[in-house]
Amino acid sequence: MPNSEPTLAVFRNQTFRMLWIATLASNFGGLVQSVGAAWMMTALTSSQSMVALVQASVTLPIMVFSLAAGVFADNFDRRKIMIAAQSFMLLVSVSLAVLAYQELLSAPLLLAFTFLIGCGTALHNPSWQASVGDIVTRDELPAAVSVNSMGFNMMRSIGPAAGGVIIALAGVAAAFAVNALSYVAIIAALFNWRPTLPPRRLPREPLGIAFSAGLRYVAMSPNLTRVILRGFLFGLSAIAIQALLPLVVRDHLAGDAIIYGALLGCFGFGAVVGALGNARLRAQFRNEPITRMGFLGFATSSTILALSENFAVCAAAMLAAGVCWVVSLSLFNVTMQLSTPRWVVGRVLALYQTGVFGGMAGGSWFWGTLAEKTDLRSALLVAAAMLAMGAAVGLLAPLPNSEHLNLDPLNRFKEPDLRLDLTQRSGPIMILVDYDIAQEDVPTFLQLMHERRRIRIRDGAQQWSLLRDLENPDIWTEAYHVPTWVEYVRHHERRTQADGGVTDRLLALHKGNGPVRVHRMIERQTITLDDDTPLKSSHPS
Repeated sequence: MPNSEPTLAVFRNQTFRMLWIATLASNFGGLVQSVGAAWMMTALTSSQSMVALVQASVTLPIMVFSLAAGVFADNFDRRKIMIAAQSFMLLVSVSLAVLAYQELLSAPLLLAFTFLIGCGTALHNPSWQASVGDIVTRDELPAAVSVNSMGFNMMRSIGPAAGGVIIALAGVAAAFAVNALSYVAIIAALFNWRPTLPPRRLPREPLGIAFSAGLRYVAMSPNLTRVILRGFLFGLSAIAIQALLPLVVRDHLAGDAIIYGALLGCFGFGAVVGALGNARLRAQFRNEPITRMGFLGFATSSTILALSENFAVCAAAMLAAGVCWVVSLSLFNVTMQLSTPRWVVGRVLALYQTGVFGGMAGGSWFWGTLAEKTDLRSALLVAAAMLAMGAAVGLLAPLPNSEHLNLDPLNRFKEPDLRLDLTQRSGPIMILVDYDIAQEDVPTFLQLMHERRRIRIRDGAQQWSLLRDLENPDIWTEAYHVPTWVEYVRHHERRTQADGGVTDRLLALHKGNGPVRVHRMIERQTITLDDDTPLKSSHPS
């Protein structure tokens, strides 16, 4: 395929190649298990909503627990987290296979086991996604994300069909056993991987503070919130095809597990085509047009599945849906990673996954319920309409292009020598920064301060305000608080090269004889008569 070489060149990285192959085996087992669980549910119950809930039970934990898993990914050894998650899923899958073999599974118990597997996936995903940026370079990152999607969707073209054959020949218990065995390869690969971890100068963030820091970073980053919104809308509406496909096979095509697996295989093959074509698309189009094509292409596929009862036509629709699926989701993932510095990437990706998989979980339930209360054809047509509306959202909130952002640490801050004996937990700390600004530069200064406020709060500042001296109106003071001294140091270490331009332009506007004046103060809530310790340490920036 043209332009596939830049994408496949990432396999020259030995570590990435080893983990990718191991993940391939794990994905194969997971897809075989998904076919087994969905098909077994159709045998256990006639309820359409229960069938759709199989998909929801896997995606719901990813929505609920991903942010906590992202906090772990940013604060602990990601490799150990992934080993723990994969080992947990291995134990759950073995138990599921044993119970299925003993014919002891009920519909609620099947949902419980798939929920537990989803919990393991929720713990694993942020650490794996964040690790990709550690294994490959920034320039290789889009290719790495694309081939990860390609690998998963290669298995979509093999795993579901193989799952259908396994179920037809050996039963559902055998499909669950295959999934249990598939975890062995990735656990072994993770044990063999020895990443070089950067030295940690500051202590780990407490979990509560780290949790809120991730939420704050996304909330104060408009580019990230746009991607999460579009990902949520795509997951909510596009999941209708996967959630309702067993019913399409059973009711529209009068098919069996092999037909179901074959259609999922078409979806997977389309996804491989989309992954290999990603480099060309990204070279020719900006992010927003690609996203609209993904939404509208998926809407067309949903419409075809709603109206057609011909296997070949439905197979073509699933092929196109697979292309749109991987192109859209890999684009969202790459945009999130290229828009996020390394210190918070696990939490940001976790929030993105919360949005996407939350949409999928809610959509799985919604489309199953809608199909049960109306009919299957109506549910698919409504999903197509929602996908079209998701494309139109880009007119108001287009996706950003973040390829040229330099998110490496700015590294300009040098911790000052303090005359007070502070510990890292001393605080609260108040910071005042004085600027001398000419009257004609005030409009430009205020525009820059608007961006400065967003950056400060995003990186941990609290109670930010801008003050103007009543007696000397040329003097402006930026004021903010941080809870402790270590959080003040951490706040500065989070500044990126991309943020440096705002700082440089502010300093250029300062017309004082010396540099801007920075006052670093510790607040005292009470004052005793024998406390004659100076309350302020003032240093130049």
